[in-house]
Amino acid sequence: MSGKRQLTVLGSTGSIGRSTLDVVSRCDNISIFALSAYRNSELLLSQCLQHEPKYAVLVDPEQHKYFKRLLAVSGCKTEFLDTEDALELVAAHEQVDVVMAAIVGAAGLSSGLAAVSAGKCLLLANKESLIMSGKLFMDTAKRNNADIIPIDSEHNAIFQCLAETRSRLSSTDGRFVDKLVLTASGGPFLNTPKKALAKVTPEQACAHPKWSMGQKISVDSATLMNKGLELIEASFLFDLPGTAIDIVVHPQSIVHSMVYYRDGSVLAQLANPDMRVPIAYGLAFPGRMASGAKVLDLTRQPALEFSEPDVDRFPCIDLGRAALEAGGTAPAVLNAANEIAVAAFLSNRIEFQQIPAIIEAAQRFDGRAPDAALLAQDRAEHGIVSLFDGGVLEGTR
Repeated sequence: MSGKRQLTVLGSTGSIGRSTLDVVSRCDNISIFALSAYRNSELLLSQCLQHEPKYAVLVDPEQHKYFKRLLAVSGCKTEFLDTEDALELVAAHEQVDVVMAAIVGAAGLSSGLAAVSAGKCLLLANKESLIMSGKLFMDTAKRNNADIIPIDSEHNAIFQCLAETRSRLSSTDGRFVDKLVLTASGGPFLNTPKKALAKVTPEQACAHPKWSMGQKISVDSATLMNKGLELIEASFLFDLPGTAIDIVVHPQSIVHSMVYYRDGSVLAQLANPDMRVPIAYGLAFPGRMASGAKVLDLTRQPALEFSEPDVDRFPCIDLGRAALEAGGTAPAVLNAANEIAVAAFLSNRIEFQQIPAIIEAAQRFDGRAPDAALLAQDRAEHGIVSLFDGGVLEGTR
């Protein structure tokens, strides 16, 4: 191995993964150790040919034979790992220094846990890991001296604004911090009347006005469930209660979040809406590196607007806050219900406004499951399936 830092990118063919590789291509002190994808064989092969990782992982078993043929025909020297624990192996490998956790949804939990259990520096773009198992995840990281640098633009902004996180993520000193403020773009339906929301299509929901993201995350932004989830993530990351975390709508997506201090000071991180900025910050931490993003010119920006979110049209924020306050397995149930409801919407099985209705119905299920996030998630998935089959959807129309 060279003296370069070794990076594993989990979810390399997704939006965050592609942006990560773009940033890496601009520096000369990071080498790609492993790449993983779900089923995009062609793009994964192209990435392997360009970045020459030691290992590649493809999760979908139906793609394994095809990907092996692609590797053989191309002459690519990357070794393909097709074991069930392949993601955990490349996340925790002794030669790996940094892991980008960019797998979307609950599927990213086990590999993220493997990384922090092995004491790696984890660049966390998978918020669901903390939502499902926040205390377990953070305790595991602390016990194994693993650094966690949030990559979500909002949490990365807060990380940068908190002076006590210069060396590693730690408990926020409540004596100094009054509150955290997460900003929300408002998504594509910010000014859409409530009645019109019933007729929106998956294509419209995925057409974000500011950010280029995958389908699931785009729908989360459209329902503002992304803010409900980010509220929970911020609470675990920065060890603050939900009462100390606010959400404001900021359509320009220039101010990515703010920290209010007890002395009246407000620190904010500003940048053009480009995920390469927080990715570059995480890769270079505690230094800085070129991201490739366009530099912000405030003299050419229109007025920066801020407003309170409309929780009547977008109830998912309150659903997230309720899950955080309930504690236990409630955040895991919320996450599982949301993932399944969003998938149903994307496949045209339900309407847009039924997403929060289904999540709220799932939250009414008794939470007396064993105190393990994975069991709670599995339980919630079965609960939501029964909701689909039991006529609850008809009642939400």
